[in-house]
Amino acid sequence: MKQKIVIQLSMSCDKRRSKALTLAARAAGVTSMGITGDARDQLEVVGDGVDSVCLVSCLRKKLGHAQIIKVEEVKKPEEKKKDEPKPEAVHPPPYFFYPPSSYYPHQYPLYF
Repeated sequence: MKQKIVIQLSMSCDKRRSKALTLAARAAGVTSMGITGDARDQLEVVGDGVDSVCLVSCLRKKLGHAQIIKVEEVKKPEEKKKDEPKPEAVHPPPYFFYPPSSYYPHQYPLYF
């Protein structure tokens, strides 16, 4: 189950933002992450089987204040089913083989 986790951090400079992204990338199951929010103070992590509590505790140890804003399941966009007729399989025409020729190479007589 893919999930999206939004974590609010106290990030005041670009160095802390890059450190937060590095720590999130090391977490198990993370497929993508990014900085979001108006003040660029939220970390958005998308992954499969990501332990959000472990990720937040790791961020708290390294960066300071961190709290989970929301955790939601990422749904795949529904594919529209079209009622298009399936094309029929086109079979190639059977191969035509010429009958084997009855040509035999000329054998020269042997002289001793």
